[in-house]
Amino acid sequence: MTNIRHAAVRDAAAHHDAVRHDPVAPTRTRRLAPGGSIDAHRHDDHQIVYAGRGVLTITTDAGSWVAPGTRAIWVPAGVVHAHRAYGELDLHLVGLPVTENPLGLDVPTVLAVSPLLRELLIAYTHAEGDGESPERTRLRAVLLDRLRASDAQQPLHLPTPTAPLLRALCAILQADPGDGRTLAELGRQVGASDRTLSRLFRSDLGMTFPQWRTQLRLHHALILLTERTPVTSVAHQCGWSSTSAFIDVFRRTFGHTPGSHPAA
Repeated sequence: MTNIRHAAVRDAAAHHDAVRHDPVAPTRTRRLAPGGSIDAHRHDDHQIVYAGRGVLTITTDAGSWVAPGTRAIWVPAGVVHAHRAYGELDLHLVGLPVTENPLGLDVPTVLAVSPLLRELLIAYTHAEGDGESPERTRLRAVLLDRLRASDAQQPLHLPTPTAPLLRALCAILQADPGDGRTLAELGRQVGASDRTLSRLFRSDLGMTFPQWRTQLRLHHALILLTERTPVTSVAHQCGWSSTSAFIDVFRRTFGHTPGSHPAA
């Protein structure tokens, strides 16, 4: 999957002239209304993007990443990306020069956000008017230290397929994440065997079909929960066999139950 991401980053670089170029990644807090978005752009700096409330998605050529309040997203310098808000979104943005990469990451990555790191991100992005005061310098140093201690995770990444057969199949499920058909049944609709499709999932996306579908369903579930959809309804709409099965997968992925997930 790493090779796929690197290829996507190279493709994005080839289209630099076609997207907005904001050389400096800002450090600030910005509010987005439900459904609000920031169109495709790139920075010469790295950027950390954290949603203090609501759910944030970031999309690149390599796929989409979703971040609830317990996660932030690392966007490396030069990567073309777009933002979308689900629910009222408090967007906390931290720009870092290309020479400053606390985790050594060169692809978009989801980061775990501890309670302390959350407060540091909020405080640092609200203090943008303080310049480089001694207090702000110390705050930045602690923030970078906590970032180095943060876990880099990938369970919230939904890669974008490049193979035409997979694009067709994934589009069907993206239109209805609750579609419970097997890979063989879906294959008959797109004109391919389950063996061929299974091989493509591994070679093109670096994961199995069940893994990809679970990622898709979790993405959709986060959005529905932000819209205050009842947990039982979310489980049904996203295709889980039971509410308890959904709660179990959600807890293992996010560290808390969907009932305690903050709505906008």
